Amino acid sequence: MIDPVNLDPVNLRLALLSAGVLGFRHGLDYDHIAAITDISSVQRKASDAMRFGLLYVAGHAATVAVLGSAAVMFRLSLPAASDRWAERLVGITLLVLGLYVLGTFFRPSAHSHARPRTRITLLINGALWIYWRLSLIFGGTRVEASQVFKDGYGTRSTFLVGVIHGLGAETPTQILLFLMAANLGGTGAGLLGLLMFILGLLVMNTLMCASAAGLFSATLAKPNALRALTLATSAYSIVVGTIFLLGSASKLPSLTG
Repeated sequence: MIDPVNLDPVNLRLALLSAGVLGFRHGLDYDHIAAITDISSVQRKASDAMRFGLLYVAGHAATVAVLGSAAVMFRLSLPAASDRWAERLVGITLLVLGLYVLGTFFRPSAHSHARPRTRITLLINGALWIYWRLSLIFGGTRVEASQVFKDGYGTRSTFLVGVIHGLGAETPTQILLFLMAANLGGTGAGLLGLLMFILGLLVMNTLMCASAAGLFSATLAKPNALRALTLATSAYSIVVGTIFLLGSASKLPSLTG
């Protein structure tokens, strides 16, 4: 563990650089790859793929910022037991995204018209409609039922997926960051270490968003290639989501050696 009293400027710079590298490496996790490619694959334009991908990244970074700040300022972290349900929650989101993308495989027109709505979306909206009808019986005044993913997924839902993945991201990399940041020599240095981690994460995931947007944009004029890429994206997300849902994410091989 780093001694906060004896941490000299050289070691501080090295620690901050290490935090940035950890963030860069963290951005290459399986769930990031799956979510970003899922989100990019159902957009009609490269600019939309980039924008929605970065919304996911922003949601993830926001959660890391909150959890990391709590670790630095109050020496707090998520309870150990939360890792299990958070990992499964990430798995559920990856399965939903994967199935959503799979729907575009069977509906080639999805890239030229409105985004398809998954069965899960229809079930959730059905439950909300029933709740709305019951609320009217007991004096509710809402004019119409609430809906989620009304036109597929949008700005808020994409950001929310990023937030959820941030909650389920207390991987060894992130835990190491929190331990490092909490012992960098005061709150200021700790928050600076956290900032470096987030910057590294943003750099890696921005590169991933740009790559995914460019890849799917390049295949828009080639229906067969687009369908093959969409199917591969969906399959990857469903497989990774299932592994997370089963609580076996730790058994996945490291992507960085």
